[in-house]
Amino acid sequence: MEIWIYFTLLAAFMQAVRTAGQKQLSAHLNAMATTSVRYVYALPFAWGYLFWLLDYRDIDVPELNSSFIQYAVTASVMQIIGTACLIAAFQYRNFAVSTSLAKTEAIQAAIVGALIFSAPLSAWGWFSVIIGVLGVLILSKVRFTYNDVFKNPGAGFGLASGLGLAITMLLVRESSLALNTDLVLSAAVTLVFMITVQSVMSLVYVYLQNKQQLWVMLTQWRLCLFVGITSVIGSIGWFTASSFQAVAYVKALGQVEILITLVITYRFFKEKISLKEYLGMVLILASVLILLLWA
Repeated sequence: MEIWIYFTLLAAFMQAVRTAGQKQLSAHLNAMATTSVRYVYALPFAWGYLFWLLDYRDIDVPELNSSFIQYAVTASVMQIIGTACLIAAFQYRNFAVSTSLAKTEAIQAAIVGALIFSAPLSAWGWFSVIIGVLGVLILSKVRFTYNDVFKNPGAGFGLASGLGLAITMLLVRESSLALNTDLVLSAAVTLVFMITVQSVMSLVYVYLQNKQQLWVMLTQWRLCLFVGITSVIGSIGWFTASSFQAVAYVKALGQVEILITLVITYRFFKEKISLKEYLGMVLILASVLILLLWA
């Protein structure tokens, strides 16, 4: 298999684990503080990964040109917004609807990529993305009623989160390619640059908004460290995969995250799988097969 597939599967698994940690953390911290944890506690591990990579591959750090800085800074802001919107969606009664709409990130990445970033998909690519998103929505086990979608602020946060994270990854790819160097290294440099910028921005915001949250971030260090480590491993996967392959394809394959979550749930809680859930799983698996074989 191609290298981007391995990195995407790693990212999908770690994101499923990290999201569970963020959900627990959101009970102690507000949306922006929880978002900040993802960057601050990941920062030393991101730098450690970059230094190890530079030594292992014996490559010099590339020059950070103006195109890279513009793309990376914008991506940093968009990821903060997207993550904050997702965590804000956790706090609404229609949690399932809100977070399920955030999973439309793959189709939003395909549309924005084609319209703005000149990254059109093949016919099979579009088909793969669409049926994958349908599978995810079916597996979400929610009913998308008028009140849930149009009168639920959480639904708006969910869609905004999907859009923000989709644009983030499109910009990450542009940032990495702008460095014109080894793609694994350029992905690592992009990651370290963004996490450093995001740590500073989010900490300043949290301090100005409610500096008591900074103390809670210290007292909850075990859970914060878990979120930070899983976040940086997942980001290494997403950033590297998106450097090698179009973002829409990466995110389409990344939808196996929900299958991983489902398997973990049924493995530990021994719940039965309904016919509707089997249908959703089949659609996601079909999406992945089409993506890998024909798209």
